[in-house]
Amino acid sequence: MESIAHHSCFKCEMRPDRPFCDLPPDALQAFDQIKEVSQLTKGTVLFCEGRPSRGVFVLCHGRAKLSVCSDSGKRLMLRVAGPGEVLGLSATMANKPYELSAELVDNGQVVFIRRKDLLRFLKDNQNACMQIVHLLSDDLHNAFDRVRTVGLTRSRRSRLLPFRGRA
Repeated sequence: MESIAHHSCFKCEMRPDRPFCDLPPDALQAFDQIKEVSQLTKGTVLFCEGRPSRGVFVLCHGRAKLSVCSDSGKRLMLRVAGPGEVLGLSATMANKPYELSAELVDNGQVVFIRRKDLLRFLKDNQNACMQIVHLLSDDLHNAFDRVRTVGLTRSRRSRLLPFRGRA
């Protein structure tokens, strides 16, 4: 892991296209003060399911595989997160363990913000706080959509399969 001394979000060309990164100048300056930027290699685990949340990760460059583990130990990939996404947000905001694991599938640049710094930052920056509210709301709606899709797929499949009663 290579830590970058100071990388300003003001210089990022991708910033306007990313919801959490497109903050007013004063909020962006405050954000620059609380973040830790690192260059990480493919295969780096950002956080593990069930471990205490320490803070959030923002993918600047690269992608991360988000997965969960079943009771039997089988790993299920939920999706691949891309640049601009904030990872570990709901667990960090709720001060709960991470609900899933995140592992880089590419070399990437990642920003880490500690929970206490994030909470202070959000208290002082209403625009950033509203961005977080929108991100959490989007996550919730996406989760509902996934559950609906899985539930409806199973429901249709069970209606199509012949009943196998016991003799």
